[in-house]
Amino acid sequence: MFAKGLSTIGLLLVSNVFMTLAWYLHLKLQEMKVISLWPVWAVVLFSWSIALFEYSFQVPANRIGFEGNGGPFSLLELKVIQEVITLTVFTVFSMTLFGTRLAWNHVAAFICLILAVWFAFQK
Repeated sequence: MFAKGLSTIGLLLVSNVFMTLAWYLHLKLQEMKVISLWPVWAVVLFSWSIALFEYSFQVPANRIGFEGNGGPFSLLELKVIQEVITLTVFTVFSMTLFGTRLAWNHVAAFICLILAVWFAFQK
C-alpha cells in the first residue's frame, strides 16, 4: 500500500510538471521572442502536445492510487493531493522562469493548503 501511495504521488508530480509546461511555457517562450509570431492555434497545438504527456502520467496515477482499484486514496484525497502538487510545481516554475517572489499571503495560502490535506485525510 505504501508503494502504491509513493508511486501515485511520483506520477502526479511528473504529470504536473508536464501540465505546468503545457499551460505556461508558451508565455515564457513568447517573452523570449521564440514563438511571439505564432498564431494562437499553433500555440494551442504546441501546448496540447505537451499535455498528452501529462495525461500519460495522470491517468495511471489515479488508477494506481484510487482505493476502488486497491490504492490507498479516496477520490477526494487524490484530488487534494493533486492540487497541492500542482500549486507546488507551479510556484517553483513561476519563481524559476518568471522570477515570481513569494509574499506573506502566498505562504499563508500554502499553510491553508497543508491544512486542507490534513483535513481531507481525517476519517
